This record gives sequence, structure tokens and C-alpha cells, in this order.
Amino acid sequence: MPVTFRKSFRILPGVRLNINRRSWSITLGGGKGPRYTRSSTGQDTVSQNLPGGFGYRSTHRRR
Repeated sequence: MPVTFRKSFRILPGVRLNINRRSWSITLGGGKGPRYTRSSTGQDTVSQNLPGGFGYRSTHRRR
């Protein structure tokens, strides 16, 4: 079983700093609205929880 590291810090209400072994990311939003995540690896993600156990996620790689 591999050893993993992941830590999340709340900076401000609705803003989180996420750190893992290889990268870091900033997450804005959440709660009942959409969540926007920008990673140090060049990945942008928009996600939204929908009623009934459904969810939406769109991921794009910055160039």
C-alpha cells in the first residue's frame, strides 16, 4: 500500500489551499454553487454537485 500525503487549509471562507506530495492547488467556491480549482500542474477544474447524486466536472489543461 503506497504512502500518500494530502492536506487542505482553509484560508478564507470559500477559499482552500490543497497540498499533496507533487503539487498544490487553490479551490474557490463550493457549498451550493460551483467549485473552481486551479492546480500548480496546469490543470483547471470546474465542478458542481447536482441533485440526485449526480455531478458535473469539466477539466482543462493550461498551455
